[in-house]
Amino acid sequence: MKRPRNRISAALVAGLAGALLLGAADPAAAGEAASAGGTTVRTDAGWVKGAETGGQRLFQGIPYAAPPVGELRWRSPRAVAPWQGVRDATAPGSRCAQTADDWGLPASEAEDCLYLNVTAPARSGGNRLRPVLVWLHGGGLTRGAGSDYDARRLAGRGDVVVVTVNYRLGMLGFFGHPGLENSGAFGIEDQQAALRWVRRNAAAFGGDPRNVTLAGESAGSHSVCAQLTSPSAAGLFHRAITQSTPCGAGSFDGTPLRPVLDLPLWLPKVSYEGYGQYLAALLGCADPGTAAACLRGKPVADLLTQDPLPLPGYGNAVLPEDPAKVLQEGRFHRVPVLTGITRDEGTLFAPLISQGPMTAEGYEAAVNTRFGAAAPEVLARYPVGIHDGPPFQAVAAIMSDLDWAWPARDTDLLLARHVPTYSYEFTDRTAPPLFPLPHGIRPLAAHGSELSFLFGVGWESAPLTPAQRRLGDTMIDYWSRFAATGDPNRPGLPAWKRVRPADGTPYVQELSPGRGGIKPFDRASAHNLAFWDDLASRGTGAGRGAKAG
Repeated sequence: MKRPRNRISAALVAGLAGALLLGAADPAAAGEAASAGGTTVRTDAGWVKGAETGGQRLFQGIPYAAPPVGELRWRSPRAVAPWQGVRDATAPGSRCAQTADDWGLPASEAEDCLYLNVTAPARSGGNRLRPVLVWLHGGGLTRGAGSDYDARRLAGRGDVVVVTVNYRLGMLGFFGHPGLENSGAFGIEDQQAALRWVRRNAAAFGGDPRNVTLAGESAGSHSVCAQLTSPSAAGLFHRAITQSTPCGAGSFDGTPLRPVLDLPLWLPKVSYEGYGQYLAALLGCADPGTAAACLRGKPVADLLTQDPLPLPGYGNAVLPEDPAKVLQEGRFHRVPVLTGITRDEGTLFAPLISQGPMTAEGYEAAVNTRFGAAAPEVLARYPVGIHDGPPFQAVAAIMSDLDWAWPARDTDLLLARHVPTYSYEFTDRTAPPLFPLPHGIRPLAAHGSELSFLFGVGWESAPLTPAQRRLGDTMIDYWSRFAATGDPNRPGLPAWKRVRPADGTPYVQELSPGRGGIKPFDRASAHNLAFWDDLASRGTGAGRGAKAG
């Protein structure tokens, strides 16, 4: 008899919390709706019915904001209209408008796309509300969807409630124009609307709205960095996980070095509005007085023919200041951070710098153009046959070290000066790649290759080996423990030290399968950081130690 009594108690506790958060007039009704093990739940906009699948409760396609269509195109997200009855929540909502790509992600022309998915453990948590992990998908801020990530394993093993989110992308999420109020970062605003939904509704699904971790990979990590600096995100999350996009500590400022993939993370108002005026003219909406109305009248298909500028803009309501400056000055939200990269981030991106295959002569010429007088040293350090691959493999090795590992070190030290920071590197060079790579490039531990260790992914991916599956289990244990406490350590897991800014060389936890695969990682040696430090210091009058410390 004790077990049913515990279940009833959990439902009542969750129901009372739901009544307070949702403003329900009838706490008893809210208690019935928010049953810790039920698949019918009352949100603040109405009832939803999900399904139990894979041992977890899955609710898909829940609207968190009004459809941003018609006059709401390129406006801040608005409240969703309440619905009557019980809404089916067994299928994901539409993907936000995006083109198809060479890697098989589907296209979409949907503007009505502001939906999220909730995965919650099926078993009762007693009176305890579980930590919530909100996941922001990658895809260059132009592609992807929350439903690409099956969170059942993460939620079940980690005993957390996982929320995956759609947000506006490309031309519809990051377009700027003088005729649009607060333009430049509508997708970032969508993410905040989803976080506010979590704050209001998490308890109904057994999640703790006072313990929310915001996590993402690639463009999702870029978005987490934006939220760390956004004043309007204050209090919406309590921990942060950034995977494969360091928030940036100005590593290249004041040095003769530039990254190979030399793109900014953030755009000032003059840039995104100027480019928006250029695109408006291409679309036949050049008149400043009528441009906004003209653009809102264009079919989505016409918008998708244009090349977007998929970078968050600042100088608007959601990002009033340059996030790089906010981060550098330590004025970001004070939450613990778990951050890391993969060993070979550059293998996914190296082909983007050339339309076709690269010859050895082409590689040498490219290095000479990029590095000038230092080119012979770079060529000696990164020979054309590195990793037994084509010339693109050498480009990828440079990018992995210079574009990712070098700024990752500075970001670790910057964050650690203000908040508890835990750094990792995923080094499994046999991991299934995110997508097939062209030109015979060996993927190694490529950008995004850690995702299938945490999620079931929505694209074709080779199954994990037993050793990789065990590594994935450990990663889930770390991630969920961090979500629960702000510290990934717990008994039974290999110890993971915090980054200490006084160390100069941050502690990095290696994540690799097999016995002894989880251990301290010498990122500095693996990524030739002293070599890049030396090149960076030439002509600047200061070594890297003074800058990073």
